[in-house]
Amino acid sequence: MTEAAPRYLLVGITCAILHNVILIGGNFFGLHYVAGCLLSYVIVVLWGYGLHATFTFGRELSAVSLFRYALGMAANLPGSIALMFVFCDVAGVSVALAAPMTTAIIFVWNFATSHWAIAGRSAPPRAV
Repeated sequence: MTEAAPRYLLVGITCAILHNVILIGGNFFGLHYVAGCLLSYVIVVLWGYGLHATFTFGRELSAVSLFRYALGMAANLPGSIALMFVFCDVAGVSVALAAPMTTAIIFVWNFATSHWAIAGRSAPPRAV
């Protein structure tokens, strides 16, 4: 395990909770899960990037790493929507159950893309 893993887990949990609150809350107010996923993407990318850059990986904020982070997280969007479709529309699972199940499935991918986007390989981390 890398030294960033515990901090990643903490930030990842806040992102997962925020994402699920947006999806489940949106569904409660009549928002379809596809629109909820898109809204969540924008909000959670900004939240997650700020926390991961400064807290998890000890890096300065930059447009380049924000773009890379957003790109990495965008790779999750089709998979997340597809999983929600399978759970909700095919299997008949409620959004309140499907959202956390989908979140758990893509969690490991998020760590890999966050690390690539923000920490990279070359620059040493700054002191936190």
